[in-house]
Amino acid sequence: MRIFPLAAAVAAFSLLGTGPAADAKGCIKGALVGGVAGHYVGKGHAVAGAAVGCLAGRHMAKKKARRHH
Repeated sequence: MRIFPLAAAVAAFSLLGTGPAADAKGCIKGALVGGVAGHYVGKGHAVAGAAVGCLAGRHMAKKKARRHH
């Protein structure tokens, strides 16, 4: 049943545009990369990869913003 993870991902991404604007620079890109990497690592690791990718993306965006200010 590979339809469920795909449906869950589509539902999660559709909710991104419904809430108030948040300062999430780097999080979305990092979550996508981490989710894909976690998916290829093994079953059930996509969510953990997305969470870690989001944190790493936020960290990198903050470092970049500090350098440019």
